[in-house]
Amino acid sequence: MPKPVQTPHVTPVAKDIFQVRLPLPFALTSVNCYLLAGDEGWTIVDTGLNTSRARAAWLAAFDELQIRPADIRQIVLTHSHPDHYGLSGWLQELANFAPQVYMTAQADEFVRYVWHVSDTWQSLLRSYLQRSGLQPSMETEILTDTTLMRERVQPFPEQIEYLVPGGSVQLGNRTFQIIKAEGHSDDQVVFYDPLDKLLLAGDQVLMRITPNIGLWPTTQPQPLRRYLASLTGLTNLEVNLALPGHGRIITDFRGRIQELITHHDQRLEQMLAAVEPQGVTAYEISRRVFKYDSFSTHEIRFAVAETLAHLEYLVAEGRLLQLDDEDLWRFVPNR
Repeated sequence: MPKPVQTPHVTPVAKDIFQVRLPLPFALTSVNCYLLAGDEGWTIVDTGLNTSRARAAWLAAFDELQIRPADIRQIVLTHSHPDHYGLSGWLQELANFAPQVYMTAQADEFVRYVWHVSDTWQSLLRSYLQRSGLQPSMETEILTDTTLMRERVQPFPEQIEYLVPGGSVQLGNRTFQIIKAEGHSDDQVVFYDPLDKLLLAGDQVLMRITPNIGLWPTTQPQPLRRYLASLTGLTNLEVNLALPGHGRIITDFRGRIQELITHHDQRLEQMLAAVEPQGVTAYEISRRVFKYDSFSTHEIRFAVAETLAHLEYLVAEGRLLQLDDEDLWRFVPNR
C-alpha cells in the first residue's frame, strides 16, 4: 500500500481513504473527492468539474499516491451536479475505459435530460427565471453560463452501472450501505460503513456552509421537506466520521445536523418576514434575505432556487399563498 501523504490537495482522512481537494471556478472554491484503496484497485468517489486545473490536480494526486490509470477500478458518484459528475468521463477515458462509472438511475436520467438535451432544459430554465422575477439581462447571463457548464461535464461516461438505494456497494475494501439522501439533489445517495461508523456524505451534510436546497425546473416537489426528513433519518446512524463533498470533515455528525435543521427553521422565518401584503416575487424576497452585494450571477440563481424551496414549504404549511399573475409567481401572506 502507498505511504500516507500530506500535500496541499491530497489528505489521508481514514485508513486507506484519501481526500482529494479539487479547485472550482466559483465562490465555492473547491470540491472534495475521495480515493479509496482496495486489494483489487482504487475507487474514486466523485470527480470534480472538467477544467484544466482540476485535471492537473487529479494527475498530481495520482502521482503522489503512485496510482497508475490501470489501477483505477471504479468511479462512483454521489449525485449528478457538475462539480461531482463533471470529470467522470475524462477519468474513465484516462483509464482506457476499464473502470465502470456507478451512479443512480435517477442521476443518469437527470444528466441525459439536462446536459445531453440542453435545448429543452434551456427553455424550461428561461421560463423559470422569468416567473421568478429576474431581469432579462440576468436571465441571459444565467442561460449563457448554463451553456458553458455543459462543456465542463464532457466527455460523458460510456459504461454506467446503477447504484440501488437500500443496497450495498464495495468501495475499496469496505462494504457501504447505499442511502438515498434527498433535498440538495433528487438523485443523491450517501455511503455508510457501519463497521467503522464512517459516512461518505456527499453534499447532504457540510460543515461550514449549508447545502443549497433549491427548487429548480426539474426538481420534484418539496425539496426542503424531503431534505429535513433525510436529515432526521440520518441521525439514526452511528457516525464517528463524515467525509463531505465540500469543506472540513465532520466529527460531531448529529450536532451538525441539528445546526442545519435550526438554520432552515430560521431561514423560513426570514422568508416569511420578507413577504409584503401586496405580494412579492421570489427574486425580490431573495434580495432581502441574501447578501446580493457580494454575489455573482451564478450565486444569485442558487439564492433564487433556495428561496423558492422555502416559499414552497411555507405555501404547503398554509402560511403563504402563491399567485400566478401574467406568468409571474407572486407570494402573499395567507391571512
